[in-house]
Amino acid sequence: METMLRSVAMSGYFDVTRRLGLNPVELVQQVGIDPAALANPEDRVPAAACCRLLELTANQASCPTLALQMAETRQKFGTGVVNVLLAHKRTLRDVLLAAAEFRHLLNEALAVYVEDAGETVTIREELVVDPGTPTRQAIELAVGILARHSSALLGNHWKPRAVHFTHLSPADSTFHRRFFGCPLEFGSDFNGFVCTAADLDYPNPAADLELVRYAESLATPLNAAATDSIELEVRKAIYLLLPVEQGTVDLVARHLRLSVRTLQRQLEAADTSFSALVEEVRRELAVRYMSNPRYPIGRVAALLGYNQQGSFTNWFASRFGMTPRDWRNGQAK
Repeated sequence: METMLRSVAMSGYFDVTRRLGLNPVELVQQVGIDPAALANPEDRVPAAACCRLLELTANQASCPTLALQMAETRQKFGTGVVNVLLAHKRTLRDVLLAAAEFRHLLNEALAVYVEDAGETVTIREELVVDPGTPTRQAIELAVGILARHSSALLGNHWKPRAVHFTHLSPADSTFHRRFFGCPLEFGSDFNGFVCTAADLDYPNPAADLELVRYAESLATPLNAAATDSIELEVRKAIYLLLPVEQGTVDLVARHLRLSVRTLQRQLEAADTSFSALVEEVRRELAVRYMSNPRYPIGRVAALLGYNQQGSFTNWFASRFGMTPRDWRNGQAK
């Protein structure tokens, strides 16, 4: 089943593309998206095609900051029942939890995970689309929108310690530094932010619990009707949890608020299994991490759930027909 997103997630595309001197309608048609659907915030469009559209546009415009320029147009939460719900939640932590709960009405491909470590919190974002789909611009758009929404919610109290991206730095990161206003970490293990727990729990001045309850009463039935396939839900959870050594069936089931037996039964009904999905995700992440020369092979092994580099080497050779070192050397030629 094709992963979809609401066209509102691409808000700003037409204006920014025209500003860069390109014809957005022609580009949208090139990737097989109906321009009318992309222009209607309530329509749904394929997530992978949107990822390709962003990369195509950034390349043709020679503009590596395309996605951040789109995110810069987001002054506040948009319209619609879900955005009203998010804008009036009590804290940023509550906003993130609600965004995960109502993800079916926002962006099926986007997964968000909040990891607490004492006074520090890591907010991780992951896009789960077809293997081989370029996601650099789409990730920067997602992280950029999160930054804009967090700033709109908390004002000067939004002070992340760092923003992280798994891809490498552009030749000139001036725009990125200005946009985020905090240290940048490219070639990282994850996409997202590191901030203090106090940031996530600072009271939202615009909080309105009555309005939130009303918005939830409208959004909940729509959310239930738009539920993702269990296969996609599990894949997203594995993407988030495997690199932090939590990609077990028990922890994934807990993340999805299911019992292990229910999770396994639903996957069996979808003609797959937890181990098969772990294998697929591990292979996709292996290509991502091994393609980054900054990652020692031992670090890649750990990120993929292997305590021993030798075990990872054996697994990698059985899947790719060569050792990790030989694969990386081949990529460098």
